Amino acid sequence: MTITLGQPMTTATVGDLMRHPELQISDDVMVDTAMDILHSSGADHLLVRDEGGRCAGLLTRLHLAPFQARSWYTERTPVRDIVFDRAPFATIGMPATTAAAAMRSRGLDAWPVVDHDGHAIGLLSL
Repeated sequence: MTITLGQPMTTATVGDLMRHPELQISDDVMVDTAMDILHSSGADHLLVRDEGGRCAGLLTRLHLAPFQARSWYTERTPVRDIVFDRAPFATIGMPATTAAAAMRSRGLDAWPVVDHDGHAIGLLSL
């Protein structure tokens, strides 16, 4: 992008770059079910919502790796009880450069975007 003097500078926001999250699960879904959803879809992550519909975080294949052995534990453990990427989340008006820097510092490939009530409205990917 070339900027010349006299042109107004526009800054991209998270809202300009986000996309709709395709796969979403409730935080009461069992770990083995979450693994099945990820494997059957070929996706790298699932957006997790709490009982109120608010964004609880982003669950990746890496977070589920310790549960690959599939035992009675995975059949009885809800996603809310395991470690995965949680808040803070991006907001729609956040500058894209700020969001990208935050994602890099946290080691995230994707970051949920929430509205002022905490409901997921999108997903930002690097």
